[in-house]
Amino acid sequence: MSDREGHAGGGVDDELSLPKATVSKMIAEILPNDVVCAKETRDLVIECCVEFIHLISSEANEICEQESKKTIAPEHIISALKRLGFDSFTTEVEDVLKDHKQQQKDREKKVSKFEQSGLTEEELLAKQEELFAASRARYNNEKTGPPPAGS
Repeated sequence: MSDREGHAGGGVDDELSLPKATVSKMIAEILPNDVVCAKETRDLVIECCVEFIHLISSEANEICEQESKKTIAPEHIISALKRLGFDSFTTEVEDVLKDHKQQQKDREKKVSKFEQSGLTEEELLAKQEELFAASRARYNNEKTGPPPAGS
Protein backbone atom coordinates (compact mmCIF):
# COMPACT_ATOMS: atom_id res chain seq x y z
CA MET A 1 0.00 0.00 0.00
CA SER A 2 1.42 3.38 -0.97
CA ASP A 3 1.71 6.25 1.52
CA ARG A 4 -1.24 8.09 -0.01
CA GLU A 5 -3.59 5.10 -0.01
CA GLY A 6 -3.54 5.06 3.79
CA HIS A 7 -4.80 8.66 4.14
CA ALA A 8 -8.46 9.44 4.65
CA GLY A 9 -9.96 11.14 1.64
CA GLY A 10 -7.17 10.03 -0.67
CA GLY A 11 -6.01 13.63 -1.17
CA VAL A 12 -2.49 14.96 -1.19
CA ASP A 13 -0.99 15.80 2.23
CA ASP A 14 -1.30 19.47 3.11
CA GLU A 15 2.43 19.75 3.78
CA LEU A 16 3.23 18.27 0.36
CA SER A 17 2.74 21.20 -1.94
CA LEU A 18 4.49 23.81 -4.02
CA PRO A 19 4.87 27.51 -3.16
CA LYS A 20 1.66 29.18 -4.32
CA ALA A 21 3.34 32.50 -5.09
CA THR A 22 5.96 30.82 -7.27
CA VAL A 23 3.37 28.78 -9.16
CA SER A 24 1.21 31.90 -9.63
CA LYS A 25 4.21 33.76 -11.04
CA MET A 26 5.02 30.91 -13.45
CA ILE A 27 1.41 30.72 -14.62
CA ALA A 28 1.28 34.51 -15.12
CA GLU A 29 4.49 34.38 -17.20
CA ILE A 30 3.02 31.69 -19.47
CA LEU A 31 -0.44 33.20 -19.98
CA PRO A 32 -1.12 36.17 -22.25
CA ASN A 33 -1.38 39.51 -20.39
CA ASP A 34 -5.15 39.69 -20.86
CA VAL A 35 -5.79 36.24 -19.28
CA VAL A 36 -6.06 35.72 -15.52
CA CYS A 37 -5.81 32.43 -13.66
CA ALA A 38 -8.38 31.76 -10.92
CA LYS A 39 -7.16 30.70 -7.47
CA GLU A 40 -8.94 27.35 -7.83
CA THR A 41 -7.16 26.77 -11.15
CA ARG A 42 -3.78 27.56 -9.60
CA ASP A 43 -4.54 25.13 -6.75
CA LEU A 44 -5.50 22.44 -9.27
CA VAL A 45 -2.25 23.00 -11.19
CA ILE A 46 -0.34 22.61 -7.91
CA GLU A 47 -2.19 19.37 -7.11
CA CYS A 48 -1.41 18.02 -10.59
CA CYS A 49 2.28 18.92 -10.24
CA VAL A 50 2.50 17.25 -6.84
CA GLU A 51 0.78 14.14 -8.21
CA PHE A 52 3.20 14.09 -11.16
CA ILE A 53 6.16 14.33 -8.78
CA HIS A 54 4.75 11.45 -6.71
CA LEU A 55 4.26 9.35 -9.82
CA ILE A 56 7.79 9.93 -11.14
CA SER A 57 9.47 9.51 -7.74
CA SER A 58 7.56 6.28 -7.01
CA GLU A 59 8.58 4.82 -10.37
CA ALA A 60 12.17 5.99 -9.89
CA ASN A 61 12.19 4.39 -6.45
CA GLU A 62 11.05 1.07 -7.94
CA ILE A 63 13.83 1.26 -10.54
CA CYS A 64 16.31 2.10 -7.82
CA GLU A 65 15.21 -0.90 -5.71
CA GLN A 66 15.40 -3.22 -8.75
CA GLU A 67 19.02 -2.14 -9.17
CA SER A 68 19.63 -2.72 -5.43
CA LYS A 69 20.54 0.92 -4.96
CA LYS A 70 19.72 2.98 -1.89
CA THR A 71 19.79 6.42 -3.49
CA ILE A 72 17.63 7.60 -6.37
CA ALA A 73 19.97 8.96 -9.03
CA PRO A 74 19.12 11.30 -11.91
CA GLU A 75 19.34 8.31 -14.25
CA HIS A 76 16.51 6.65 -12.29
CA ILE A 77 14.30 9.70 -12.86
CA ILE A 78 15.06 9.64 -16.59
CA SER A 79 14.27 5.91 -16.74
CA ALA A 80 11.03 6.52 -14.82
CA LEU A 81 9.99 9.21 -17.31
CA LYS A 82 10.61 6.80 -20.19
CA ARG A 83 8.75 3.92 -18.49
CA LEU A 84 5.74 6.13 -17.83
CA GLY A 85 5.56 7.39 -21.41
CA PHE A 86 7.08 10.83 -20.86
CA ASP A 87 9.91 10.27 -23.36
CA SER A 88 9.45 13.79 -24.72
CA PHE A 89 10.56 15.19 -21.34
CA THR A 90 13.87 13.31 -21.18
CA THR A 91 15.88 15.54 -23.52
CA GLU A 92 15.09 18.65 -21.51
CA VAL A 93 15.72 16.83 -18.22
CA GLU A 94 19.09 15.60 -19.51
CA ASP A 95 20.00 19.15 -20.59
CA VAL A 96 19.11 20.53 -17.16
CA LEU A 97 21.15 17.74 -15.55
CA LYS A 98 24.19 18.63 -17.71
CA ASP A 99 23.83 22.31 -16.78
CA HIS A 100 23.56 21.40 -13.09
CA LYS A 101 26.67 19.21 -13.21
CA GLN A 102 28.60 21.99 -14.97
CA GLN A 103 27.50 24.51 -12.34
CA GLN A 104 28.67 22.13 -9.61
CA LYS A 105 32.09 21.79 -11.30
CA ASP A 106 32.37 25.57 -11.71
CA ARG A 107 31.44 26.12 -8.08
CA GLU A 108 34.13 23.67 -6.94
CA LYS A 109 36.75 25.46 -9.06
CA LYS A 110 36.06 28.85 -7.51
CA VAL A 111 38.63 29.78 -4.91
CA SER A 112 37.30 31.62 -1.90
CA LYS A 113 38.31 35.23 -1.22
CA PHE A 114 39.99 34.01 1.95
CA GLU A 115 42.25 31.67 -0.02
CA GLN A 116 42.93 34.36 -2.66
CA SER A 117 43.98 36.93 -0.08
CA GLY A 118 47.10 35.03 0.96
CA LEU A 119 46.58 36.29 4.53
CA THR A 120 46.16 34.22 7.66
CA GLU A 121 42.87 34.22 9.50
CA GLU A 122 44.42 36.34 12.27
CA GLU A 123 45.63 38.94 9.73
CA LEU A 124 42.18 39.08 8.14
CA LEU A 125 40.54 39.52 11.56
CA ALA A 126 42.95 42.37 12.37
CA LYS A 127 42.10 44.07 9.04
CA GLN A 128 38.40 43.63 9.79
CA GLU A 129 38.83 45.26 13.21
CA GLU A 130 40.68 48.19 11.57
CA LEU A 131 37.81 48.65 9.11
CA PHE A 132 35.25 48.53 11.94
CA ALA A 133 37.25 51.12 13.92
CA ALA A 134 37.52 53.43 10.90
CA SER A 135 33.80 53.05 10.23
CA ARG A 136 32.96 53.81 13.88
CA ALA A 137 35.17 56.91 13.76
CA ARG A 138 33.46 58.17 10.59
CA TYR A 139 30.04 57.51 12.11
CA ASN A 140 30.92 59.34 15.31
CA ASN A 141 32.31 62.34 13.35
CA GLU A 142 29.15 62.53 11.23
CA LYS A 143 26.99 62.23 14.34
CA THR A 144 28.70 65.07 16.20
CA GLY A 145 29.27 67.08 13.06
CA PRO A 146 32.19 69.39 12.30
CA PRO A 147 33.27 71.88 14.96
CA PRO A 148 31.36 75.19 14.81
CA ALA A 149 32.95 77.92 12.62
CA GLY A 150 34.96 80.56 14.48
CA SER A 151 35.81 78.36 17.46
